Amino acid sequence: MSTSATNSSRESTGALVRPCPACGKGNRIPAEHLADRGRCGACKTAIEPVAEPLNVNADEFRTIVKGAKVPILVDFWAAWCGPCRMAAPEVAKAAATLAGRGLVLKVDTEKHPEVAALFQVRGIPNFVVLKNQQMVVQQAGLVDHRQMVRWVEAA
Repeated sequence: MSTSATNSSRESTGALVRPCPACGKGNRIPAEHLADRGRCGACKTAIEPVAEPLNVNADEFRTIVKGAKVPILVDFWAAWCGPCRMAAPEVAKAAATLAGRGLVLKVDTEKHPEVAALFQVRGIPNFVVLKNQQMVVQQAGLVDHRQMVRWVEAA
């Protein structure tokens, strides 16, 4: 599975493999370092923190939430949901704004209902902010990226 905006991939360990912007070599980024700036293992070029929403499955969700050192905004959505499609650009803007200070995960409620059930998601889009594996905000309905950023910054 890849991120929504990059050619990154994931290993079975929950690590994200991100290509170096200079040499293209894949670099394994553990879940706890997704919001950190790193260096390519081959050419030492800087690899910036994740700045786009990550589409995750249930196992990836658990791994990232468990390891994250920053707050996480979770967007529960489904492909058939018109408001969810309207929210997607706002979610992407929030991810870009929060790069290095927070992570944004997208969970497709049709493919991963077990994750949505953990948060009693009954309507989508539904947004949850987690800090230290604890929910600090939950809001159903369409909101703009500025509100999403405020939730994460307050966490």
